[in-house]
Formats: sequence, structure tokens, C-alpha cells
Amino acid sequence: MITWYATLDSPIGRLLLVKSGEALSGLYMQVHARGRTPDAAWREDPTRFDREATQVREYFDGARTCFDLPLDLAGTPFQRRVWEVLRLIPYAETVSYGALARALGLPGASRAVGAASARNPVSIVVPCHRVIGKDGELAGYAGGVERKRWLIDWETRQGVSRGTSVTLAASFQSCPPALNGVVHALTSM
Repeated sequence: MITWYATLDSPIGRLLLVKSGEALSGLYMQVHARGRTPDAAWREDPTRFDREATQVREYFDGARTCFDLPLDLAGTPFQRRVWEVLRLIPYAETVSYGALARALGLPGASRAVGAASARNPVSIVVPCHRVIGKDGELAGYAGGVERKRWLIDWETRQGVSRGTSVTLAASFQSCPPALNGVVHALTSM
């Protein structure tokens, strides 16, 4: 199968979008601890990423709080489970690694949750930047802690500029129906 890629400029630097088939399998920042770089076998074709590029631009324009994209996330079953729960964290909100572990039914697994979060191949779309340490510290981020801070601050400013705090309902009005109604397990911890 052919691996396709495109690059997209953003306020946090150039982003690399990757897919095999029709689903997004990677979104990496220019500086990324576990990022990828195109190799000779990959093919560049920005037209294959119209939907993804549009939604990422809408996010950075403040017009999108959730992504509705087909994803092909390669990882262990545990990693994929963590990444699915990451998608439930509401826009402009943060949760701790411990709360995420408890939501998964694994209260002692905050380090394992952190390790799985760090291997998230689709930054921003699967919002691992919304996970923080138990005392509110930013902890790590594959795209760099300064980008994590920027993304959290950006979402917070967008919520405030709308004139209200971002609520669960407002955060998820554009999200896939499969995610609606499930976020309370995270935010009630």
C-alpha cells in the first residue's frame, strides 16, 4: 500500500500529515520526539488531504473543537484504547494521567497511560496535549512542552472569546455521535 503525505503550515510550525488508504495515520509536528519524515517510497499529494487540512485549519482558526476524520492508528491494543479515551477529553479542558487511567479502569496505570499518550501518532486530532500531570504540570509532549502549552492556551482563549466557558455540550456539538454522552467518565474524576 502506498503511503501518502502532505505538509501544512500552522501557528505551531509545519505539520506532516500521513495516510495509507483513506484514513489519517499520522499528524506530526516539525519537531516531534517520535515524528516521521517522508522516505523515498512515500508519495506527496496534498489533494489527498483536503478534508484533513480543512479541519486542521478550522481548528487553528477557532472554528472547530473536535475532529471528524477516519483514523488508522497503528499501536498495541492498550495504546489504541488510550487514544480512544483521549478523544473524549473536551475541548479547552485538561485531565491528569491518573484520571485517564481511572477512566480506563486502571487506577494504578498513570505511567503506562502517559507512555501510550506519548506514542499517539495523530497529534492534535487525538488531543494528547490535554493530558497533564497530577499537580497541573505540563509533563512531556512529543511535539515539545512549549507547543503543548500553546495548544492548551489557544483552546482556553477560544473558549473565553466565545463569551462563555466551554461546556461539554458546546465542546461536542460538532463531534461524532459515538463520542457524545461518554465524556462524563473523564470530567467527573
